[in-house]
Amino acid sequence: MNLAPELVHFILTVTFGFLIGLEIRSYREHFHPDRPKDFFGTARTYTFIAILGYIFYRLDPERLILYTTLLVGLTLLYAIFYYRKVQENRHSILLYLVMLVVYSFGPLMERFPIWMATLLFVLTVFVLNAKPLIERFSSDFNTYEFETLGKMVLLSAVILPILPDRNVIPYIPLSPFKIWLAVVVISGISYGGYLAQKYFFPNRGYFLTGIIGGTYSSTATTVVLARKAQAIGGNPLIDASIIAATSMMYLRLIVVALIFNFSVGMQLLVPFTVLALLGFLFAAFYIRRGRRAEHRPDFVDRNPLELRTAFLFALLFVLMMVITEYVTRHYGSGGLKALSFLVGFTDIDPFVLSILTGKYALTLHEIVAAIIIAAGSNNLLKAVYALWFGGKVTWRSALWICVLGIVTIGYGWVV
Repeated sequence: MNLAPELVHFILTVTFGFLIGLEIRSYREHFHPDRPKDFFGTARTYTFIAILGYIFYRLDPERLILYTTLLVGLTLLYAIFYYRKVQENRHSILLYLVMLVVYSFGPLMERFPIWMATLLFVLTVFVLNAKPLIERFSSDFNTYEFETLGKMVLLSAVILPILPDRNVIPYIPLSPFKIWLAVVVISGISYGGYLAQKYFFPNRGYFLTGIIGGTYSSTATTVVLARKAQAIGGNPLIDASIIAATSMMYLRLIVVALIFNFSVGMQLLVPFTVLALLGFLFAAFYIRRGRRAEHRPDFVDRNPLELRTAFLFALLFVLMMVITEYVTRHYGSGGLKALSFLVGFTDIDPFVLSILTGKYALTLHEIVAAIIIAAGSNNLLKAVYALWFGGKVTWRSALWICVLGIVTIGYGWVV
């Protein structure tokens, strides 16, 4: 049986209004059981608001005089109700906003696909139920990071579209648009790990710090964990965490490669997955021998979306493209492998991006080998950091990271 679209829209509008009314009642009983009079209406009230919003819109869909008149009337009623609340030092307008959402279901159903109103309904229910989570998140979140995120959104949404998508910089085989797009993508991946580490796992242990930190910066995570091991006199669990951070680096590079050069990513999928699993096996051995930490580990509090960090990354990205172009043109595959080994002792992301996105006279196997060698030598750098900042207590993790590095370099050299 085929129902008329208007009937389907009306049924959904009434259903959404009624369910949100029930959600308001649940919200009142759960969060404000001692102040029932602070709430504007019940489930029936919100159901009628949804019905009237649909009917008044359908009666005058062009000029919207009836629809607007009812909206003004509801607003005046709530204003009287709100005036009384202000006299009692209560200032929330949440109920009025929810009422506006319910009142908008009718026009949304008629003018837009059903998924739009459904999404709005789901978001409303979610926000009403997420009050404790939102309050905790807003109190813990550093306001400076909102400012930083806003700047990056501005640069991405405003500056990125106006950048030329053609090669205009001498000796750079990539357009300014694609250069900045690569910076935004890498910063976004790092920012996801940063937020997960700092806000979504507040009770994380050492091992979880290693796992999440590896998606953000395995080198910085190694330094932090090594310092902690030195401070507390060593713990095999920290060794496991340091190794896990390096294992996550392999998985992170797979994701980056698949985004920017799918063919290279598929070539790296098997060897890097095997190396990551090998690292996790080493880590699992020390997890069994580790002891539970009495304190939370420190956090690498460096926002990857800071403008200075983003511009520095873009500069290094361009520099690596120039160097790689020069080396490949004059020294061929052997020179590229040597460059990959040396670059591993710095931040390898700009080099990896330059290899993945640049237009070089390189074969697929040469690109894959360069990335593998750079990842391996970066492991050697982290092994040095583990010993430098952790001393004798982190020799086990330094040893296994070094083994992973040597195996990775060896495979990259012969691939």
